[in-house]
Amino acid sequence: MSIKLPKAIEAYFAADRDGGPEDVAASFTEDGIVKDKGKAHKGRDAVRAWMADESQQYSYTVEPFLIAIENGKTLVTAHAVGDFPGSPIDLRFFFVLAGDKVAELEITV
Repeated sequence: MSIKLPKAIEAYFAADRDGGPEDVAASFTEDGIVKDKGKAHKGRDAVRAWMADESQQYSYTVEPFLIAIENGKTLVTAHAVGDFPGSPIDLRFFFVLAGDKVAELEITV
């Protein structure tokens, strides 16, 4: 199923799929934040380091299939498959956008 994502969110998922840590970090604002696995990573350098660590640890694919607004945030639910514990799983990505960039992303189960 293909869904229409806002430009900033599409850029994030495209960078995660086809790019690398630098591309993922570039999809965020300068002071953007990622909250994942109980930790917060603030700023592009921290986001880049987070993505570099994730991509070294695991191989995975993420396919968004649902979009909604929840508590003022854009919620994208995506099917994730890879060599990480618990795979496959549906993850929830809560985005706060600032123009064509991601200001905040929280990833939950």
